[in-house]
Amino acid sequence: MPDPTAGPDDVVLKVEAAGICRSDWHGWQGDWKWIGLGLELPAILGHEFGGEIVELGKNVKGFNVGDKVTAPFHHGCGACEFCVAGRPNLCLYVSVYGFAGTDGAYAQYLLVTNARSNLIKLPEGVGATSAAALGCRFMTGYHAIARGRTEPGEWVAVQGAGGVGLSAIQTAVAVGAQVIAVDIADDKLEMARKTGATAVVNSKTQDVSEAIKEITGGGAHVGIDALGIQATISNSIGSLRKGGRHVQVGLTGADEQGIAQVPIDAVTASEIEIIGSFGNPQPKYPGLLALVAQGRLDPQPLIEREVGLGDVNEVFTNMSEFKTKGFNIITSF
Repeated sequence: MPDPTAGPDDVVLKVEAAGICRSDWHGWQGDWKWIGLGLELPAILGHEFGGEIVELGKNVKGFNVGDKVTAPFHHGCGACEFCVAGRPNLCLYVSVYGFAGTDGAYAQYLLVTNARSNLIKLPEGVGATSAAALGCRFMTGYHAIARGRTEPGEWVAVQGAGGVGLSAIQTAVAVGAQVIAVDIADDKLEMARKTGATAVVNSKTQDVSEAIKEITGGGAHVGIDALGIQATISNSIGSLRKGGRHVQVGLTGADEQGIAQVPIDAVTASEIEIIGSFGNPQPKYPGLLALVAQGRLDPQPLIEREVGLGDVNEVFTNMSEFKTKGFNIITSF
């Protein structure tokens, strides 16, 4: 593939770290065509990244060659009603790096168009590897906790202790919540405990709803579905107390294709809220990065290993078998 070149409003980054995300795995599987995120081959995947500016368009102000930067995985136009309102993750023309013809970060160089509306300068103490860990799963978990209006002392039940789930757990703990992690794998649940979960539930051997209601004395205040399958959606909603908030983060796969059953009468009778959460808007990044720079949030313990570009297929195979724990980051190209 040819190296990218910057137009007047763009920058080119030398990629120093790129996360291997389950979203990339979904693209590799041929998923998400039903929401306009199919792959157009040949494709360069990768939407979690940190790097250094090596080429700067003439109209791009506030950045310099050599700056360490990142950008949200959801690329906004900067001009539509949602971008202007500070919600570029809902941009009318949103694109995702690696999907639908937009090249991603599994490469030495990456083009970021409309840089003034999307690029984010990394603060001192936040390196490229942390930026890659933040780039999708961590920032998504962070935003999910905010979307759930999580308060100190509340119970948060997180379905799925993968990258997004662990990130949500760490963020919930940082805001003073009590967290229950739910997964089918004991090693992932152990990692969730180390990340700060107060309690864990193995959904293979336990009735999730009953277990959570017993632990919490009536049900979780906030439920986060970090996976996106019917079972985790049902378990999350079924584990809430009256007036609880279910936050849907995980996008579905080939089995559901975007459609899931919801116990709508229970939602009505218990005044349960169902809230969508997509990424993390660029204006919310400074708060996230400040917490990381201060050490109140730390993506580093969630990094399982650093790999080379040639290891991507192995990681995808491990994802197919649900063997990955935390983040796998490409740092060798």
